[in-house]
Amino acid sequence: MSQPQAAVGASVARVDARLRVTGKAKYATDNSPEGVVHAVIVDSTVALGRITGIDTSAALAHSGVLMVMSHLNAPELPPRQGPMPPAGALRAFQDDQIRFFGQPIAVAVATTLEAAQHAASLVKIAYDAKTPSTDISTAPTPAPTLTYARGDADAAFKSSAVRLESTYRMSRNHHNPMEPAGTVARWDGDHLTLWEKTNWVQGTLMVMANELGMPMSKIRVIAPYVGGGFGSSGRCWPHTLITAMVARELKRPVKLTLTRRQTYFNVGYRPAYEYGLRVGSDRRGRLTASDHDVRAESAVAETHIEGVLMPGQMLYSTPNVSQAYQHIRLDVNPPAYMRGPGYSSGAFPIESTMDELAHKLGIDPIEVRLRNEPADDQSSGLPFSSRRLRDCYTVGAREFGWERRNPGPRSVRDGDWLIGRGMAAGVYDTQRGASQASVRLDADGTALLQSATSDMGPGTATSMTQVAADALGLTMRQVTFRLGDSLMPPATIHAGSRTMASVGSAVQDGCDKLRNQAITLAVGDEGSPLHGVDPVDVVVRGGRLHVKNDPTRGETYRQLLARNDLTHLEALGSYAGAPTTERFSLYAYAATFAEVAVDARLGLVRVRRMVGVYDAGRIISPKLSDSQAIGAMVGGIGQALLEHTVTDHRDGRIVNASLADYLVPVHADIPADLKAVFIDGQDYEADPIGVKGLGEIVIVGVAPAIANAVFNATGRRIRELPITPEALL
Repeated sequence: MSQPQAAVGASVARVDARLRVTGKAKYATDNSPEGVVHAVIVDSTVALGRITGIDTSAALAHSGVLMVMSHLNAPELPPRQGPMPPAGALRAFQDDQIRFFGQPIAVAVATTLEAAQHAASLVKIAYDAKTPSTDISTAPTPAPTLTYARGDADAAFKSSAVRLESTYRMSRNHHNPMEPAGTVARWDGDHLTLWEKTNWVQGTLMVMANELGMPMSKIRVIAPYVGGGFGSSGRCWPHTLITAMVARELKRPVKLTLTRRQTYFNVGYRPAYEYGLRVGSDRRGRLTASDHDVRAESAVAETHIEGVLMPGQMLYSTPNVSQAYQHIRLDVNPPAYMRGPGYSSGAFPIESTMDELAHKLGIDPIEVRLRNEPADDQSSGLPFSSRRLRDCYTVGAREFGWERRNPGPRSVRDGDWLIGRGMAAGVYDTQRGASQASVRLDADGTALLQSATSDMGPGTATSMTQVAADALGLTMRQVTFRLGDSLMPPATIHAGSRTMASVGSAVQDGCDKLRNQAITLAVGDEGSPLHGVDPVDVVVRGGRLHVKNDPTRGETYRQLLARNDLTHLEALGSYAGAPTTERFSLYAYAATFAEVAVDARLGLVRVRRMVGVYDAGRIISPKLSDSQAIGAMVGGIGQALLEHTVTDHRDGRIVNASLADYLVPVHADIPADLKAVFIDGQDYEADPIGVKGLGEIVIVGVAPAIANAVFNATGRRIRELPITPEALL
């Protein structure tokens, strides 16, 4: 039996905080193996066509330049074999085709970064360019890629007492993590080591083995620190393969870092959407029908699908639902998942419409949602494992002071500022994946755990240390958790809020096994004070095993191992992931409340305060969870008010591909009054440690809560993100 919970639930500092803030944490391209040289990508300046000529003479003549690789001299890659994580349809330097603006078409390698940068600028490219299609609003609509239906939505809508019909538009957003994408590649004979910015070392390992036609056993991927990702580093992009290719050709380690501008063209983005929504209800606000017509930005080169349809299928009780999802294939680089993928985009039209319905009927926005709470998941017919959304509404209303909200638009002022309050619900599915973690207890009483998971910001090492410390009966200082190396036991992708549920469950399993191993050793050891005790009566606390009802009878791990001449005990923890067939509908939920001020003369929107309440199951680390929620509120403010990738549709160029021109929230945009509240509860139907995932749900609903507050302040229903001053004037 483990000791009472001590570390889990405690607000502790990150175990690697000092390393991160002092610069001692080594990120991917901080690594510089002996003899490393530098590579710089040459990218396309047209969005569609073919390369008709490449002149590298000036680049190769420059001092220190070692190579310029392109499709003219790149090695031919072997055919791909079998299913694998997404590597994209584009394979580096294998043909002369241009598929999007900014596509890597050559790479210059030199002994210094400056020489490589200059050499890349000297490469001359000739094109046979064609006119690209890059505008989702003018591109033709194909047949639906996905459809969903229950009941007869069209007939039910037409017969509904209340009908709402609108189209919502959400712009493309880019991830913009602090650390740009980058790779260091070194070959040792036929073995490849990659220091890579990735939150899935196992995925990079599988992709690179397939792309290069070599066994996974000959590749090692290392990524102990990731400087933010938000979805951009969850897959293997072409620059990784390029780095490995030139390193193999030169027989030298190679370092390649994308510039900030290049990240806008090469590592994905949240796709733009056009979302047509028809909703019918009765006079009491009970939904009778919803019809969703979704146009999603995608690339010609590959298909990208995310969960934008799911909130419309299960968030509210609706007997008649129809959905159609169309990929609008454009001459652009492929989209990727971005925090709260699909769900955060789908929440904007749905939650805006629920607010509009409440206003039309004169019902409180929380009440109209309560009237449409489902008894079970109507999309699957499964019961909810847990659904505390009602509690989120109740607690959020109390914490925010919702009862003081004036429902009349444009009725509250503070000088020149119009004041409004709004709220929105959120939902995100609980994902789990197969994972393992090794556990080793050394003779000095300390423990080492390892798993090939990642940490792109949420504090993986800290939360896993908390779980392990409690399970082993140690203090957190006696536990070390290492991650980010493909030589470690495999783990699922660090994305989709699945890491805590998956790797955390493997850690719990491994620590339980090792603790029980130690207890079994002690009770069977004639020299132990615990000899002959029933194992279920033995607990461990502070590294000491003792009888539950007699703390004086016991011994430490150190004493036990020393007496048995053991250097260590070890175990392998595992978690199988989600079952093939689920017995329950598994989701995390949120209710977000926002207060905004809108300048009546200028149309400027300022968020004054925000409260988010979350049903995310068991909270392992409150301090880290609070950080996740506050960060998501900041990201949601960006999504609602600032972030918008602008494309020049004449040539496919992104015109604001920099942090100077692509607006993200800064301190001046963020109020001090952001509050996160977590509903008490565990969900052991979801996984053995009772968590439901947190990193994604906390952003779902933020943007529509702000938009609904803007309506309350101004009387303007804004149906396009971001909300700009022009839309309010």
